[in-house]
Amino acid sequence: MKHLLTREKVCEFAQKTCDFAHTTHKYILYICPDMAKKGKILVVDDNEDILFALNLLLSPHVEKVKVTTQPSRIEYFMTNFVPDVILLDMNFSRDAVNGDEGFECLKRILKQDPEAIVVFMTAYTDTDKVVRAIKAGATDFVSKPWEKEKLLATLSTAVKLSESQKKVRKMKEQIDALNGQADKQPEMIGKSPAMRQVNETIYKLGDTDANILILGENGTGKDLVARSLRFCSTRKDRPFVSIDLGSIPESLFESELFGYEKGAFTDAHTSKAGRMETASGGTLFLDEIGNLSLAMQSKLLTALEKREISRLGSTKTIPIDVRLICATNCNLRQMVAEGKFRQDLFYRINTIEIQVPPLRERGDDILLLADFFVEKYAHKYKKEVKGLTREAKLKLSKYPWPGNVRELQHTIERTVLLSDSFQLRARDFMLEPQPEKIEESTGTLNLEKVEKETIERAMRRANGNLSQAAEYLGITRYSLYRKLEKLEQ
Repeated sequence: MKHLLTREKVCEFAQKTCDFAHTTHKYILYICPDMAKKGKILVVDDNEDILFALNLLLSPHVEKVKVTTQPSRIEYFMTNFVPDVILLDMNFSRDAVNGDEGFECLKRILKQDPEAIVVFMTAYTDTDKVVRAIKAGATDFVSKPWEKEKLLATLSTAVKLSESQKKVRKMKEQIDALNGQADKQPEMIGKSPAMRQVNETIYKLGDTDANILILGENGTGKDLVARSLRFCSTRKDRPFVSIDLGSIPESLFESELFGYEKGAFTDAHTSKAGRMETASGGTLFLDEIGNLSLAMQSKLLTALEKREISRLGSTKTIPIDVRLICATNCNLRQMVAEGKFRQDLFYRINTIEIQVPPLRERGDDILLLADFFVEKYAHKYKKEVKGLTREAKLKLSKYPWPGNVRELQHTIERTVLLSDSFQLRARDFMLEPQPEKIEESTGTLNLEKVEKETIERAMRRANGNLSQAAEYLGITRYSLYRKLEKLEQ
């Protein structure tokens, strides 16, 4: 059965709609309690009377309503208004009844946002058209003139569907954050005193949510320490979200960390949860935090103190619950003294400090790691390599490894790939020659005396604090202990 709406019928229907909206507000809320003040609706229809009636009917029950007679404006509203549901007429031209214009609009809508919720409405209904609409991607279908209770119920369901999609997207992002994370504890290879101290500290922090600051040179394995902290914590089964702050441009910092709503900027075609929101309930690892500008430091500090964030393009606050782990190779204390790093943020992130030693200070750990990487890459590349010759071990032990564990790993991988022998030989390793340090022409050249004077200056500068003095010297606390004991002998 086809229905033809004359202008007189439309006006009469609009008036009835107005009366209904004013006199049965409480009744509607009883029928559709979940729709009250939820959702943003965009209504697209060529009839201004219809738009007036729908605006009046829906306004008391949804968050916002926008109306337009121009289908060409749909993309604009999707970007700037970001509706949860689009109520779309199927015919806009005079005498048009086949619905092709509506289907073309639907195609453009879904191209911009494949998950858009579209409810068709038309005065010309038949079963074939309804089936075609659903197959094309429409969520539902209402007829004109509509039954008010049925229309509200349909839109209420559509708003719920939109909310469910948002929750599913958030859960998917959290699952993606967990995807690929090993169920077993990360391998912290090393038996040196410095590494034993690191491992002991990690286990001591297992039952706490204390904020951790990991310090160490590039390539020492700060990321591995962070993952070990997460594994040993009560949050091991929750998301672990890592952000390399050194690789994120300042212009993208807020969108990456806090997320954004659809339409917040030109390319924001869908809403997206930020890293902090995704990590909520789990662990957030901020690598290279020393690279943050002062402006970004301020925004991060505010989020940490309030324990809530707001997505770009939204005024709503979202509570967050994260265990914060930060890492850097910078001297943050010096940066604080120079005004390059906020002191209040520094105290916020370093409840506990963990100093990861450079590889050159880990003694026999070099060979332990070398054997581990040889086995790993021999298996990966299906090589018959079984180990290292004595000369190769000696060569690796004497090399200073300025790139630390990362350099050792890449060196072993390259050598295994190129090797044709059963064991890796010394000549198989192409190590970078190290520049000789040029001594100053003035002052003492006695190495022991120079070292003693340098340590004494560091101790004075740190006011006797061993950890801080070790940081000034670029060595571990354990190494400083050993040097002090040697000087006292």
